[in-house]
Formats: sequence, structure tokens, C-alpha cells
Amino acid sequence: MNQRPDLNETAAFSVAGIPAAVIMVLIALADVAWIIHSLKAQPDPSPAPLIAGSLLIGLLGFLAKGFFQVQPNQGQVLQLFGRYAGTSRETGLRWTNPFYGKSAISLRVRNFESSKLKVNDADGNPIEIAAIVVWQVVDTAEAVFCVDNYENFVQIQSESALRQMAQSYPYDAHDDGKPSLRSHGDQINTHLANEIQQRLGKAGVKVTEARISHLAYAQEIAQAMLQRQQASAIVAARERIVEGAVSMVEMALAELGKRGVVDLDNERRAAMVSNLLVVLCGERATQPVVNTGTLYG
Repeated sequence: MNQRPDLNETAAFSVAGIPAAVIMVLIALADVAWIIHSLKAQPDPSPAPLIAGSLLIGLLGFLAKGFFQVQPNQGQVLQLFGRYAGTSRETGLRWTNPFYGKSAISLRVRNFESSKLKVNDADGNPIEIAAIVVWQVVDTAEAVFCVDNYENFVQIQSESALRQMAQSYPYDAHDDGKPSLRSHGDQINTHLANEIQQRLGKAGVKVTEARISHLAYAQEIAQAMLQRQQASAIVAARERIVEGAVSMVEMALAELGKRGVVDLDNERRAAMVSNLLVVLCGERATQPVVNTGTLYG
């Protein structure tokens, strides 16, 4: 079986509507005047002028079916007995073949937010995800004739691409430099837009932008993942605190030795380091203890 090749948009035949309307009105007025003159000029008028004039009026009425309007950022898809005849994008009042069927297609930028999908990320964790897709029709012929309902097609294929993209990345990056849904927003959005565009190319639709609007763990694991995130944050904070405390202790010992404030042996140095680390790393306020003895007493 031979398959019909893909349709692409072509320019349809149409002319400016206002000059065509003026010409038709003038012809109609002249026809009416001719009919009246013919009826008055003959004592026994013949029905021929009336019939001819009526036929001309009927023809003009039929030709008036060729008028149509094109709004800004709109295309009128024209068909001749089911065959695609072209698309008119010239704005304003236009006139074309009255046998053409016409259907308006919006070329404006549109957007929609997908429903919240429950999918598994690359690590197998169930997550909830949704996205906002900005799109517009760029080829009216493909949008009308290559898919059944291009608006429904855009929505379903966008959600399919979103599901496929979400399965390619983990929710959180456990390795430095590895992209994740939560940390690499620009890269994820670009991937999502490309995935959607690949699916909508045959529908004459261009994806202007795609962005994740909702991202969260599924309810059944949300609490456990929250605890893991809190634990990771605590560990990261502790690492930063210990790193700063060690630097401060090192600086304090260096300054004490440099200025000759006190001469510390290894045992006293170790005790001071221990005390300073307790003070700097402790979560609660420290209580000073006055030592009246010695470390050796």
C-alpha cells in the first residue's frame, strides 16, 4: 500500500478582500440599475433582463462565500473538496475561491501545565513530577492533517516525554558532577524540551520552553527521604564546623607561640586543643571551669 507523503504548509491563493467587495457591490448596483432600466424602457417588458440580472445577483452571492477574515497570528487552512489547497496568513479581509472550505488555526504561543505524574527516577525511587510546556503551531498543514487532534496530541506526548526524562535522572545527586532532577535545572529543562520536540515534530508544533513546575518524592517515601536529607545536611554542617574549628585552633596555638604568651609542652598543648575543640564544636554553650591546680598535680 502506498503511503501518502507528509504534508507541509504552502501559501494559498487569496486576494485583498476590500477591493474585491467594492467591485462586487459596484457590479451588483450596475446590474440592478440595468434591470430597472430594461423594464422601464419597454412597454411590454421581456423577462429576459430580469432572469439574467437575477442570475448575476445569484452568482455574486455565491462569489461572496469566498470572503474570510484572518486575525493576527492566525492561519486559515483552505481545502478544495477534501484536498489541501494552502494556508492564508495575510491578516485582514481576504477573498478566495468560494468552493474552498476554511478552518482557522491559532499561531499564538500557548502553554499548559501537565498533571502530576508518579514515576520512578533513575535510582528507582517513586517521585511526583509535573511540567509547564510553552508551544505554538508553526506548520498548519501538519497540525491539521498529520494528527487527529493536535492539542490533545501535544498534551499526551508532552507527558510521555516528561515521564521518559524523569526516569533518566536521579532525584538527588549522590556523586559530584552527576546531573540530577533537583540540582541541574537548566540541563534537565533543556533535555525535557528536546524530548518533547522530537515527539511533536510531525504535528507542526514548536516547543518554545519546557520547565519542571513540581518535583517531590512520593508520599510513601517522603518522610524517609526527608530524614536522609536532614542527615546529609547535618553531616555537611559538621564537616564545615570541624574544618573551621581546626583552623582556629591552629591559628590560636601559632599566635600564642609567636607572642610568647605561654610555653606549652605536648601535654598542655593537647589539653588546650581538646578544650578549644569542645568549645568551638559543641552545640550548647560551654560552662567555664576555673582550674586552681595543675595538670601534673
